[in-house]
Amino acid sequence: MSFNKSKKFQERGGNKVKENMEEHQAMKMDHSNHQNPHGDAMNEMDHHEMDHGGMDHSMHMGNFKQKFWLSLVLAIPIILLSPMMGMSLPFQFTFPGSEWVVLVLATILFFYGGQPFLSGAKMELKMKSPAMMTLIAMGISVSYIYSLYSFIVNKLNPHEHVMDFFWELATLIVIMLLGHWIEMSAVSNASNAIQKLAELLPDEVNKIEADGTTKKVKLQEIKKGDQLLVRAGDKMPTDGQIIDGTTIVDESAVTGESKGVQKSKKDPVIGGSVNGDGTIKILVTGTGADGYLAKVMEMVKQAQQEKSKLESISDKVAKWLFYIALGAGILTFIVWLFVSDLAQALDRMVTVFVIACPHALGLAIPLVIARSTSLAAKNGLLLKSRQALEQANQLDYIFLDKTGTLTEGKFTVTGVEAMHSMPQAEVLSYVGALEAQTNHPLAVGVMNYLKAENITPYQAQEVSTLKGIGVKGIVEGHQVILANQKEVERRGLSVDQKKLSNYQAQGNTLSFLLIDDQLMAFFAMGDTLKPQAKEFISQLKDAGIEPVMVTGDNQASAEAVANYLGIKEFFSELLPDDKEKIIKQYTDKGKQVMMVGDGINDAPALARASIGMAIGAGTDIAIDSADVVLTNSNLQDILKFVRLAKRTHSKMIQNLWWGAGYNILAIPLAAGILAPIGIILSPAVGAVLMSLSTIIVAINAMTLNV
Repeated sequence: MSFNKSKKFQERGGNKVKENMEEHQAMKMDHSNHQNPHGDAMNEMDHHEMDHGGMDHSMHMGNFKQKFWLSLVLAIPIILLSPMMGMSLPFQFTFPGSEWVVLVLATILFFYGGQPFLSGAKMELKMKSPAMMTLIAMGISVSYIYSLYSFIVNKLNPHEHVMDFFWELATLIVIMLLGHWIEMSAVSNASNAIQKLAELLPDEVNKIEADGTTKKVKLQEIKKGDQLLVRAGDKMPTDGQIIDGTTIVDESAVTGESKGVQKSKKDPVIGGSVNGDGTIKILVTGTGADGYLAKVMEMVKQAQQEKSKLESISDKVAKWLFYIALGAGILTFIVWLFVSDLAQALDRMVTVFVIACPHALGLAIPLVIARSTSLAAKNGLLLKSRQALEQANQLDYIFLDKTGTLTEGKFTVTGVEAMHSMPQAEVLSYVGALEAQTNHPLAVGVMNYLKAENITPYQAQEVSTLKGIGVKGIVEGHQVILANQKEVERRGLSVDQKKLSNYQAQGNTLSFLLIDDQLMAFFAMGDTLKPQAKEFISQLKDAGIEPVMVTGDNQASAEAVANYLGIKEFFSELLPDDKEKIIKQYTDKGKQVMMVGDGINDAPALARASIGMAIGAGTDIAIDSADVVLTNSNLQDILKFVRLAKRTHSKMIQNLWWGAGYNILAIPLAAGILAPIGIILSPAVGAVLMSLSTIIVAINAMTLNV
């Protein structure tokens, strides 16, 4: 069964896209008073924008890198001077007063290196959703506070030694900073989509004054009802209506239509589209949030915010581990308080908390992502979001934009079929003679093709339009007509139906060349399907993923392409909000959806989908709204991504078991569950298990392959 949705374009107006952009940027608070090289303040760490346990990936990379290296410098002396859970390592040493050095360095490290985790934990707890940041914050806070307590007790009573956890504090902070840095280096989630949308509009426009003169004014000064002059090659500054002049408008970047659209008086124009070869006057039909681009911007922003609320696998594991460790620690304290004394109860509780520290868990996902990102880059894929790797494991649907994704995105001559042995070049010379005299979008496509093929058109005289038929003229002494199929059928001229059907099945527009009333050839105009498109759709189905085509093109063209490729579900004549709403309908039903597109009109849908994938040759807005970019624009790379994502997901699960699995064993033992039979996990053994799991996680991540 085929599905189709049509919606006519409605007039929209607006001119304050840039103001909305500035307002959006102003709402973001500076979290650390650091500026990036471009002068943009870092975004405040917000729970709704967290990725990987609450760490905002828009955090300034330079600042984060610096935090890791400085923390490492502070941690090295601590590691050398402080025992690991009471066990001295071969390379460690002490000297008189070394404990004071450790205390000072650990204090600086706790407040400096631990700051991102403490802030993240505060936000997670505020949102009542403890995850990785809370687990890390608990580990470093317990380690520091108890170590401070042990330092004081040991100084006051030198004969009674209380074990400290400065070593665990230092290694946990450094490893967690390293894990986040690795992931941030591999996956940059900073999106400039909204900023790129604002840049589509010019800063200044030509306003037509009451006396007919034009004056350059700021775009923000324009209001509904103003008249503007838009010269050839200029971008449309606002949504509006043409009140004088004719032109061909390139709306491909905005609507997804691959061919120029002929516009004349009373026709609507969209802000951000490009005026062609005619100078026109337009009436501004709306301002502010009513503008087309303003609406697209708002959809992208909302979709990105809602999508960022998704909880990662490691966050889910960390959340449960936090509750388990907290519950086990408190229960351990209560039980040991009854069977022993306060000091023993406190020691057991702290041991449980420290052993629960997610050293391996913090590296489990970042190391896999770093490896996966590297492999992806070698296979034509740029990964921008870790969530894409996690969610691609169970894809139900892949939504494919037609223009530029399934097709080449260029409206041109797709085929020439000549009769009576007339050479194709000669056919096109006749065709070009008449098309050179018109400014119809089809004619522009023909002339561009002739130019690319170095074909010189003949000269034509007495060119005129035949209403409902085509165009005629005198070329090389012959009467030449470019007619539509209806006229050919009316004249009873014979055409090879098999050849016609082959072109029509791919959504081409057909024109017929008549010379002295004799049918000499026909040629097809259209957006060429990519060579691998049909095979790609077949392979998607074989993988159990249902393809759905979404396009701004008309119903007939969309249906022809869908039928030719074997796509059952398709939606046509869509505006950006239509695509985004359709995606939302599927995701609201719990379906895992990937959207593949390349235009501005795809940006909201790319941001809304479970996974947004942009074609590398597409617009910057689409690329910045996506989670994955196909750098080679090859459809087969989509299948590579799906395969890589499945293997990556498998490695993530394995690493999470290695990273958290030791806690399943170590926490009960540390709590003293086997104490009645004389078995209590010593902190030293817990430290060895913790280190071993970290090593296994690292080795396992490196074994990932495509």
